[in-house]
Amino acid sequence: MTTESSESFVAAVVQAAPAFLDLEAGIAQTVRLIDQAGAAGARMIAFPELWLPGYPWWIWLGTPAWAAQRGLSARYRDNAFEFSAAHTAAISAAARRNRMVVVLGMAERDHGSLYISQWFIDADGQTRGRRRKLKPGAPERAVFGEGDARHLAVVETAVGRVGGLCCGEHRHPLFKMALHAQGERIHVAAWPSFSVYQPFAVGLGPEVNTALSRVYAAEGGCFVLAPCAVVSAAMVELLCDNPERAALLRPGGGHARAFGPSGESLAEPLAPEAEGLLMARIDLAKIAEAKAAYDVTGHSARPDVAALALAAAEPFGAVGKALAGRTGQPPMS
Repeated sequence: MTTESSESFVAAVVQAAPAFLDLEAGIAQTVRLIDQAGAAGARMIAFPELWLPGYPWWIWLGTPAWAAQRGLSARYRDNAFEFSAAHTAAISAAARRNRMVVVLGMAERDHGSLYISQWFIDADGQTRGRRRKLKPGAPERAVFGEGDARHLAVVETAVGRVGGLCCGEHRHPLFKMALHAQGERIHVAAWPSFSVYQPFAVGLGPEVNTALSRVYAAEGGCFVLAPCAVVSAAMVELLCDNPERAALLRPGGGHARAFGPSGESLAEPLAPEAEGLLMARIDLAKIAEAKAAYDVTGHSARPDVAALALAAAEPFGAVGKALAGRTGQPPMS
């Protein structure tokens, strides 16, 4: 297993439109972006939520019956990602070739079910972790199953301890605390695009959700890479078969960001409709500076008053006990 690095390095944050509903093209696009980031000197790259094969925006636009009749549901399932050699080999090879840590979002197919998943690949091309979104959002529950306590994990990589959450999971204080407690140093906050129901649904928009990424960095005293996909004009044309639906899903919505452990912005954001890589300098030494001011799992904690307990799925069920153990008090649910 690789060990934590103390050096400074460059990370790439993806803001791009996916190869929508085309897994093979999406895998090829993923490899190209890894190679592009490697050529630019990046040692890590973070991809959006459900990058492969794209986010199923139709769940916000119409009924399941409408989506099924248009063939969208079946096409999505057919193009979902499986952890098989056929789907993983090229991406693992690209990570290894570029000596790059990769955090990739996908719709994972496991037998008859789909999950919103993230895959953590180390610089040697080896898998360090896989996780599933614990509670998909309300419309997403018609498509995706849930993860469990095993999927609140931080993994060791060549660039340090890395964790991740998807989209609305960043609203959940307990999920965030579980990762903070495991010494997370770099967090991937994966987003699908802020382009649906805009501008009237503030909670789904860029201002609120970018704030969640930024606050995560300041709360955890860690670096946050927040990749965000773009909705292309071709995606809107495919999904919006009348003016009413076209008013609900707009092209653009890309708001990729990167934040440091005091909440500072690390890179100038791209325009919402632009595609590219946001390049951010990660200096892990800054984490100690931030935590000297406030450390939610250290000198700023009060585990005798409130501590986190997780479901008994080793080794993650031990996190709350470890926190409470600082004062000898039992963990509190």
